[in-house]
Parts: sequence; structure tokens; C-alpha cells
Amino acid sequence: MAKKVLFVDDEPNVLQSIRRSLRKVFDVDTAEGGQEALEMIEANGSYAVIVSDMRMPGMNGVEFLSEAKRCAPDTVRMMLTGNADQQTAVDAVNHGDIFRFLNKPCAADELTSALNGGIRQHELITAEKELLEQTLRGSIDALANVLALSNPEVFGSTSRSKQRVHHIAKHMNLEQNWIYESAAMLCKIGCIAISEDLVRRKVGGHKLDAGEYAEFAEHATIGAKLVSTIPRMEDVARAIQYQEKCYDGSGFPKDGVSGADIPLGGRMLKVVLDYDAIEASGAQMTEAIERLNSTPEKYDPQVLVAFEESMLADQGLVLSTVSIMQLDDSMIVAEDLKTEEGVLLIAKGQETTLSVRRHLQKYRDKGLIGSDVVVRHPAAV
Repeated sequence: MAKKVLFVDDEPNVLQSIRRSLRKVFDVDTAEGGQEALEMIEANGSYAVIVSDMRMPGMNGVEFLSEAKRCAPDTVRMMLTGNADQQTAVDAVNHGDIFRFLNKPCAADELTSALNGGIRQHELITAEKELLEQTLRGSIDALANVLALSNPEVFGSTSRSKQRVHHIAKHMNLEQNWIYESAAMLCKIGCIAISEDLVRRKVGGHKLDAGEYAEFAEHATIGAKLVSTIPRMEDVARAIQYQEKCYDGSGFPKDGVSGADIPLGGRMLKVVLDYDAIEASGAQMTEAIERLNSTPEKYDPQVLVAFEESMLADQGLVLSTVSIMQLDDSMIVAEDLKTEEGVLLIAKGQETTLSVRRHLQKYRDKGLIGSDVVVRHPAAV
């Protein structure tokens, strides 16, 4: 499928000529000015390449390309203009971060060659980004699975947190969701350096005194330091560091940061982790949400609203009892799964990934658990 290319020029005749000469090779859209082009980017998503004229009324080419860089950073930007003075070229490079600078009139073969070069550059940018995100996400998921299987009482909630953070981000129309989901999956990694009994009591919904809570909250700083050593994980580490921080500035760390200055990922984690602790104490969903709403000073109001709406939407999942051999990646364990001796194997909310399924099969084969599991899943499954 041809890559999408956007041409921006205030001369309709120029745009018509470009469409005629390139439509058999590229998927060409056109816009008669910067503002119209920005609206098309918002409506249609990012283009592989944007080519802009310089002199246009309202918003010149440099101003437009600078704004396009902000809202579509992966798009390759070019300038095609008859205004070829040195200052225009300098501004286009410095502010629009352009890939190529072309002069009018531009021969069709020269323009085609430049566009093909821009598309190759776009493919390199997006491939590197996808590789990075998929590699990190796969590594994080694998680590989180190992932790959850080795100590489900402490780490079993990470899968629930990931799902809830994902739904919050979806309701808030956020981008780069992998950052928030990664923070949720790794938010308890610092607990390996905290008293296991203390962590178990906190995760289980027991109330801690001020000294115990201060000791427990140290796990956030420890976890942030561990994660910050991984390249490109700075935003994830900051979210982990601020997971115990209240919106009014109270909580940990005690550094004077409050409100919107708290990393958004940290504000999300504060809501989902507090909800999880309330639910672990025996509260049902409605009561748990009411308890969150009773202390509004602790939470970002937008995050709290998105969380409540996503939790209500989540009620559309179907509850079923299925055999272990029928489990697949779309399912979520609905009840804590324990051996006959009461040892917790899988915490509720854990996704039934391949490693989880094999873990359960091993215990079933040994006769330590039954063959059926209560799960939640989309109705179509």
C-alpha cells in the first residue's frame, strides 16, 4: 500500500499539478494552508512525508512545519518553495527540522526521488521506534510474569494494574501508553528490598502506621533507581518514583511536588494501587470507588474520573469457568487460584499468558489443583 504524503501550498493549481503527476505512485493528500493541513493531520493521523511551501497566508511554511513536528514527530518534513533565500533555508532546518529543501519548479523525477528518500527515512524512524517499544515491552512483560509467578501475593496485582492503567490512558486519549503500562508492570519491583511481611500486609489492604508506611514507600524510590538504569526508561522510572505521591503534595517522596507537576504515570498508579488495596481489604467495586472519591485531595480528578468510567466499562467482560487447556491470552483470572493447601499460585487479575498456562498445567498434572479456572473474557471469545 502506498505511503500517505501531504502537500501544503496556497496555490490550488500547484496542488492539482502535484496530484496529477504523483497519484499513481503515492497516496497524495493536499491542503491549501498550514491550518487546514494541521486539521488533516489530526483527522487522518500522521503522514509518512509532509511537503510544504514557504510563503502562505496566515501561517508560513516554517511555522507550519514547526507545528507539524510537534504534533507528528515521526513524519518526515520537506520544503518545496520558490523562495530560496538563505534565511528561509536556515529557518526551515533549525525550526522545521526538514529532511530535504527543494526549489520550484521541481521536476517530477526529482520530486519522486525526494519523496522515496523521505519514505525510507520514515520507515527507519518508525521501525526503530517499534523495535524499541516491542523489545522493552516484551522484556518487561517477561520480568513481571516471573515476579508474579514467584511471589503472587506481592506481585500478583501488577497485571491488574497494567490493565487498569491501559483503560485510563484509553479514556484520556493518551499516546505512548507503553510508558504507563510499563510503569504499572514494574511499580512493585522495589519491594524486593522491603520487608516481605510489610509488603504483604500493605498489598493485602491492611492499614500501616506512619512509620511502617514510610518504610514501605521507600520501595518506590528503590524501584525508580533500578528502572532508571535501563536506556529510554526515564519516564517510566519517574512514574514509579511518584506512585505514593498524593495530588495535594502529601505522601512520598517529600519534595514539594504536587498537582500536575507529579508525573502523569505516577498519578495513575496512585489511583489504581490504592483501589487495589481497598479491594484487597474486602470492599466491592462500588464501595472501593466511593472510598477513593471520599479523599479527593489524594488524586488527580481527571484520572479518577477516567478510572471510574473504565471500571464501569470493564463490567462488560463475561465470567466463565473453563478448563486450563482452553485458556488463551484474551482471558484474565477472576479469582485467586490456590492449591489444596492454600498456597496462592495465581492472583486474580493475572492475564493467562503462555507462562501462566504452563504454570497451571504443571500443578494440575501433579494433582495439586483442579482442571478448571474462573476467568473473565470478552463476550466474543
